[in-house]
Amino acid sequence: MSILDSKLPQGELAKKWTNHKNSINLVNPANKRNIDVIIIGTGLAGGSAAATLAELGYNVKTFCYQDSPRRAHSIAAQGGINAAKNYQGDGDSTYRLFYDTVKGGDYRSREENVYRLAEVSANIIDQCVAQGVPFAREYGGLLDNRSFGGVLVSRTFYAKGQTGQQLLLGAYAAMNRQINRGKIKSYTRHEMLDVVKIDGKARGIIARDLKTGKIERHSAHAVVIASGGYGNVFFLSTNAMGSNVTAAWKAHKRGAFFANPCYTQIHPTCIPVSGDHQSKLTLMSESLRNDGRIWVPKHIEDVKKIREGKLKPTDLKQEDRDYYLERRYPSFGNLVPRDVASRAAKERCDAGYGVNKTGQAVYLDFASAIQRYGKEAAATQKISNPSDAKIKELGKQVR
Repeated sequence: MSILDSKLPQGELAKKWTNHKNSINLVNPANKRNIDVIIIGTGLAGGSAAATLAELGYNVKTFCYQDSPRRAHSIAAQGGINAAKNYQGDGDSTYRLFYDTVKGGDYRSREENVYRLAEVSANIIDQCVAQGVPFAREYGGLLDNRSFGGVLVSRTFYAKGQTGQQLLLGAYAAMNRQINRGKIKSYTRHEMLDVVKIDGKARGIIARDLKTGKIERHSAHAVVIASGGYGNVFFLSTNAMGSNVTAAWKAHKRGAFFANPCYTQIHPTCIPVSGDHQSKLTLMSESLRNDGRIWVPKHIEDVKKIREGKLKPTDLKQEDRDYYLERRYPSFGNLVPRDVASRAAKERCDAGYGVNKTGQAVYLDFASAIQRYGKEAAATQKISNPSDAKIKELGKQVR
């Protein structure tokens, strides 16, 4: 039976990766040109790995299921990318990013690998900027940050629209540059059927050309499986269309250990449906919760009137609203971890305080943010004693 060996470097957590880099065997530039690498999957992980290895001088072959490199699950990465740069001077550090990531539970990896992620995070942002990822910027031109993931600091770099999509464009620009140089050979519409092992090490793959059905053999000095971990099983799912984790499964059949196999992705941040028209659940957005305040009516009588259409939520006074996240978690407020926010919404709905016709929804209110932005805009425009209507108008203009 195989022995589980994580091959993690020894030593103190904060020093082990530095010591590992200082003692690792290196490959000189001339020898890199003689080494072939196969990469299965061309999402954010596979695409960036291919571009990086080719840039270093290795000969790379990439294999993807679709007609061009693209992402499956990571298309959902809209919120941003975290990095311990401490731009805001609010006490962030490598250890704090490591701690928050482990605490959040979103990043399923060994603690040592999470610490390595925190270490390289700052450099990743610089690389993304160099590749042209249009991160949001403050007025002076510095990169902007928002708070994200149930933390007490602002460390999330984000782009307008889908951050993940912008990261993809940057990674694929770098990848296409290497394809143009001939350092990457891209095989589209290919599916990996098996891993070829020689003396216990992966040295190649068997693949099928999905256009012709031809079975092909490809050899290399190393094989990287970056095929993701999601499959499209249920009718209403939009995750990973066409991709069904076959590469990871074949690697497992050849002796690789398989962690947490599951045919469904249960997102920790879903909130109940608002009607029969929805094919899937709505996500509890963290980016919206940077500005929005979540609440339900404080009194059950008001809940019933709202459901019956006899009362509008805007008619409720502040003292009749239950900002339950701020009440239950005063340190984090509306910026609690998203799974906590979702469970708290479920608790209020189960208790009978949910709104909408279904009673399975909560309010996300931006009135306070509009007021805050409006007052700031009035001050910068030198408008003295602005009316409430003017403040509201200015606040709504802020993007």
